[in-house]
Amino acid sequence: MGADSLPCFKAYDIRGRVPHDLNLDLVRQTGLAFCAEIGPKTVCVGYDMRLSSKDFALVLAAALMDGGADVTMLGLCGTEEVYYATFSQGFDGGIMITASHNPADWNGLKLVREQAKPLSADSGLFAVRDRILAGNLPLGERRGNSESRTFRKDYVQHLVRCLGPEKEVANLAPLRIVADAGNGCAWLCVEELAKFLPCTIVPLNETPDGTFPNGVPNPLLPENRKGTQEAMLAHKADMGLAWDGDFDRCFFFDEKRRFIEGYYIVGMLAEALLQHHPGDIIIHDPRLTWNTIEIVKNSGGIAKESKSGHAFIKERMRAENALYGGEMSAHHYFRDFGFCDSGMLVWLLVYQLMSRTGKPLSQLVDERIARFPASGEINRLLADPDGSVQRVHDAYAPDALSVSFTDGISMEYADWRFNLRKSNTEPVVRLNVESRGDRALMEQKTAEILQLLDG
Repeated sequence: MGADSLPCFKAYDIRGRVPHDLNLDLVRQTGLAFCAEIGPKTVCVGYDMRLSSKDFALVLAAALMDGGADVTMLGLCGTEEVYYATFSQGFDGGIMITASHNPADWNGLKLVREQAKPLSADSGLFAVRDRILAGNLPLGERRGNSESRTFRKDYVQHLVRCLGPEKEVANLAPLRIVADAGNGCAWLCVEELAKFLPCTIVPLNETPDGTFPNGVPNPLLPENRKGTQEAMLAHKADMGLAWDGDFDRCFFFDEKRRFIEGYYIVGMLAEALLQHHPGDIIIHDPRLTWNTIEIVKNSGGIAKESKSGHAFIKERMRAENALYGGEMSAHHYFRDFGFCDSGMLVWLLVYQLMSRTGKPLSQLVDERIARFPASGEINRLLADPDGSVQRVHDAYAPDALSVSFTDGISMEYADWRFNLRKSNTEPVVRLNVESRGDRALMEQKTAEILQLLDG
């Protein structure tokens, strides 16, 4: 780490290799800086299955107490359990130790203030970083206390209540579902949820294990999907689920064992939720939009676009009191869950929709996939990302019907559109392309833009 910078401080969280970018000393400094900057009286702390996570949590708790905060240790859990504890129990702040889907030698911290409002680059996270760089880390006037406690049962019951009255839960179909936790923390909660549900849940890689014996828990990598699909075949499953390590993102496989892009789940959930809340607001990101906008309009809702990233989506949802927010990256946000993202509530709602309609998941998404075929997010690691993005802009802007810079560049034409943006968390450029019912056109334009990017 350079003396004048802390590269592990990203736009939305702290994340880096251990101990090269992130170590026990920096975790301690972060705890003191968090207390000095936010001034919390109470903070809850959770951690994931990574080998360094428990030690990080213990050092963080000691620092928070030195900073004057009383600390509640939640133990091994998922990020959304920290969110839930913070907004439901009235904590002044919450911190989750996790690096989500990153390699085994990484770790990180996700920080929230009261009501689980995230700390991001422009809402306190870089202020915490700058305190560390300046050595401005005062101790609290008193040393805080510590206790260990879990709110998992309350959290699980809250999720079940989000499905509606007890009769709604009783009417759920007895489906067979494969649940691949990827040796992350998801099974800790799925096991509790299963007690309330009439489905059969087949666990896969359910034991939390920071050595990742079955690969890093990142279902966006195609090579990581094979195990889920093989288990679905063996158990004749109606649906497959897979999570990242801290389970704030859930990924879906239909009964044909086909991986379903998160984009189509956004529209499907918007339609289902608007049935009970007509006229409400749905927030979506700018990467892939046409399917979501059409569904929301046809369902009597109001679609509004927000910059990608959980801090921006949550802020916009609170400002609009929005019902639901969805990103094609598989982050789903709910007013009923403190405007936070949940990788558990999303699959419960999809399961409920399948039960209510009697339709398999493939039937629920096939029409929309055909109507708005999409490339899925394609990442490129480029030597000159700014120059590459500018090259694409100059080539395509003259003929575009509209050009937006809400998040990267979005350009629309009569029959196709694309979004190109630099990642806020990784040194890559991300491309998404969609068309109006013309897969060949979508694939052609995707190939053209990639060729331009690659120079």
